[in-house]
Amino acid sequence: MEIVAFGVQTDERPILEKAFAGRHQIRSLDVTLNRDTAPIAHGYEIVSAGVTADLGADVLQTLAAGGTKMIAQRATGFNNIDLQAAADLGMSVGRVSRYSPYAVAEFAWGLALAINRRIVMASHRTRNFDFRLDGLIGRDLRGRTVGVLGTGRIGEAFTEIAHGFGMRLLGWDLAENPRCLDLGMAYVTQERLFAEADLLTLHVPLVAATRHLIDAEALAAMKDDAILINSSRGGLVDTVALVDTLKAGRLTGVGLDVYEEEGGYFYADKSLDVIGDDTLARLMTFSNVLVTSHQAYFTEEAVDQIVEATVANVEDYLAHRTNANMLVTRGQLPAAVR
Repeated sequence: MEIVAFGVQTDERPILEKAFAGRHQIRSLDVTLNRDTAPIAHGYEIVSAGVTADLGADVLQTLAAGGTKMIAQRATGFNNIDLQAAADLGMSVGRVSRYSPYAVAEFAWGLALAINRRIVMASHRTRNFDFRLDGLIGRDLRGRTVGVLGTGRIGEAFTEIAHGFGMRLLGWDLAENPRCLDLGMAYVTQERLFAEADLLTLHVPLVAATRHLIDAEALAAMKDDAILINSSRGGLVDTVALVDTLKAGRLTGVGLDVYEEEGGYFYADKSLDVIGDDTLARLMTFSNVLVTSHQAYFTEEAVDQIVEATVANVEDYLAHRTNANMLVTRGQLPAAVR
């Protein structure tokens, strides 16, 4: 069977094609799956989508009309998929429920360290042979407070690194993580987390209850010199409120690997285009903001695991089996995602 895969990165392509070799043919496309590109999938029973795909009801209807019966998403989050529409169309939808948590946790720390020590600004200066230290002073992290919002596998990995730095550990989650407790984490309310964290990092999924979790009120509660890191989902942060906070001269810095309106921008070369998103354009003007293009997951180990899980989802679909990664199985929504 030939499968079409959207949003395939250059470094991902050989891994994906090697994994499917001897099983199925794979047509790798670098374009994102959305309402404009969905007609390309006409005639393909199985479609694989990248993390920035738009799989709303209208896109799913186009895919179904072209004969698509299975969506194999190469990502964990599924806030971009209308699962009820997929079920109504009799489709199957699989995702990758887990991969290396260290990939995201280590990248989040990379953002935090780069902001705290002004590494990007320093690099830009020295490339122009400007070796002054003006404005580049940072702070020791040892003894300071880190707030981990979400202490699942990624939050746990982030906490282990924070413990190594000798930081005071505060956390919030619906359930306490025993490993984080062993490391000395104290679980507190969100309000206390916002108020006391010198470094706040987000590791919760994007669902209705967490959309704009970091809103104007949360930002106002944070320390004026706090650092905010988001390597989870863009919709967790109210970006308009964040811009207003930065314009007021608050926060030491912000590291964002995700943006709530990243679709159509991330993974594409827009260097010659006029950027129509005023909020994104304004965000990029702050010298203490570091934006990367949803790459926290992008390590060899994580991509290998993502591809392996995607292959397993496809094989299980073809064999009429289900597994823990399946969000919709031939039109049936599991109770956990209804």
